[in-house]
Amino acid sequence: MDLGLKNKVALVTAASRGLGRAVAEELAAEGAAIVICSRDKKTVSERASQIAETTGAHVLALPADVSIPADVEQLVHAAVARFGRIDILVTNAGGPPAGTFDSLTAEQWEEATRLTLFSTLGLTRHVLPGMRQRRWGRILNITSIAVKQPVDNLMLSNSLRAAVTGFARTLANEVAAEGITVNNILPGYTRTERVEELAHTMAEKLSITAAEFKAKWEREIPMRRLGEPREFAALAAFLVSERASFITGTSVQVDGGWIRSTF
Repeated sequence: MDLGLKNKVALVTAASRGLGRAVAEELAAEGAAIVICSRDKKTVSERASQIAETTGAHVLALPADVSIPADVEQLVHAAVARFGRIDILVTNAGGPPAGTFDSLTAEQWEEATRLTLFSTLGLTRHVLPGMRQRRWGRILNITSIAVKQPVDNLMLSNSLRAAVTGFARTLANEVAAEGITVNNILPGYTRTERVEELAHTMAEKLSITAAEFKAKWEREIPMRRLGEPREFAALAAFLVSERASFITGTSVQVDGGWIRSTF
């Protein structure tokens, strides 16, 4: 299937590892030019070289912390200066820390809000005018299964990713007539560095090993295994493609059947 991504320009944030990296690799393989960012300049530069070498795509790597508005603005400006436009925006950021309501401070709430919600708002604010001018664009937010079925001990993620979902669903209606789609993709338990870190944190609280805790997750998933980043990236590539032009305002999970609700 030709997804129509050749010569498109995609910005994927937090793409030095995990799901962001997988999405960037998939889009590059489909022929898109890629802009990736991470807080670690060395790591993101190495990742860009690897993606360019394996796919032949044009890849621009930039250091940026998406929780800092000035970094977001500079990131978008640098991407446009290099490629002339941004056709596809994939918002992504590291997950906020685990914790219950009583264990979280006001400062942690503020930091998580900047990281999870405000980064999405800022990135969208900077790329949307160009998409409107060209009457074509794709915005895809990487959120979490927690927006459909909250996960215990993830108060910050449950709350703020739900806020991103509400924003995206509302924006989708506002820009649909201009050829722009806005969707959310919800990763379940996927074999990434972030999930490994979360497994260790949760295991310590229960005084068990990380392997034992991951086995608990696997028992909850009907497929009885964690997902692989490439499986997630395949759907992401479709949702930002030309072929998905009539799909907007959706939140689609990639979770091996973990979410039990009908809708």
